[in-house]
Amino acid sequence: LTPFSASEDMRSTWHGKAGRSPLQALYESDQFEQSSLQAVHQQRREMLSNVCSRYTRKRRLLRPDDLRHLVVDDTHGLLYCYVPKVACTNWKRVMMVLTGQGKYQDPLEIPAHEAHVPSNLRTLSEYSVAEINYRLRSYLKFLFVREPFERLVSAYRNKFTLSYNTAFHKRYGTKIIRRHRQQPSDRALERGNDVRFEEFVYYLLDPRTQQEEPFNEHWERVHSLCHPCIIHYDVVGKYETLAEDANYILQLVGADTSIKFPASSKTTRTTDDMTAQFFQDISPFYQRRLFNLYKMDYLLFNYSIPSYLRIR
Repeated sequence: LTPFSASEDMRSTWHGKAGRSPLQALYESDQFEQSSLQAVHQQRREMLSNVCSRYTRKRRLLRPDDLRHLVVDDTHGLLYCYVPKVACTNWKRVMMVLTGQGKYQDPLEIPAHEAHVPSNLRTLSEYSVAEINYRLRSYLKFLFVREPFERLVSAYRNKFTLSYNTAFHKRYGTKIIRRHRQQPSDRALERGNDVRFEEFVYYLLDPRTQQEEPFNEHWERVHSLCHPCIIHYDVVGKYETLAEDANYILQLVGADTSIKFPASSKTTRTTDDMTAQFFQDISPFYQRRLFNLYKMDYLLFNYSIPSYLRIR
C-alpha cells in the first residue's frame, strides 16, 4: 500500500492563485452571491459524505492504480476523475485546452480519438507520493456522474451495437456469447458483434466475470473508478446538469472566459425512456441483482430507483 493520505481536511483545501479555497472565493464573489448552484453543490457533497460514512466501515489507503482516472491540470490546480459515458470525451478535450499552453484553443477542434490518447494528458498515478499528496490536498477535485442504468445502456449501445467497435466485439462479445448464449452460431462465436442486452446483463452478474479481471471502465461503477469515499471531491457534476456544472467549474478555477465546454449536439444519446425499453425483457430477478450491483452509485449520487424496474 502506498501512503496517500485521504483525510477529512482534504475536502475543501484547494488553494487557487489568490491563496483561497475555491469555495471561499465563491462565497466572497458578488457574481455567485446566494447562488443556487452553490447550494446544490453543497447538498451533493453532504449527501456523498453521509452515504460514505454510513456504508464504508473501514478507510483504506489509495494505491497508484486507484489514481489512473484522475487527470491533472497543474496550471489551474485541477483534478478531474473521468467516467466513461459521462461526457468524458468533451471533458478530456477541455483539459487538453487548459493544460496545452495555448496549443489548443477550441475543445471541439480536437478529434475525439485524440482526446483519449494517454500521453496527451497526465494522470495522478504518474506522480511521486509527495506530489500526489500535495495535489490531493490542494487542487480542486471534481467528477461527473450519470444515472447508473442510463450510463450502462449507453455503454452497451456504444460498445456492442455499433459495427466499428470490433475490438470490443472480439474482446468481450465473443466471451459473452460463448458463456451466455445457448447454441451460438460459429459466426457469432467468431465475431461477437451481436450481443443482446440480456446477455450483457448475465455477463455482468456472472461471478466469474470479476474473478477473472476488473470490469471494463465503461461499465465499472463510479465509486470503483473515482473512490469518492476516500478522495473528497469539491464538485460532483451531473450529466443531467452538464452545461451549468461545467461552466461553474471553469469559473471556479479562473479558466480563460474564451474556453467553453462544448454544447451537447447528440441526438442519439441514451435517454431514460430508451433505457426503460432495454429493461423490458430483463426479469425482475435479474433487475434486482443488477440494481444491487450498481446500488452504491445510486446512493452516493442521489439517484432514485428507476420507475420502470419491477423490483419493489
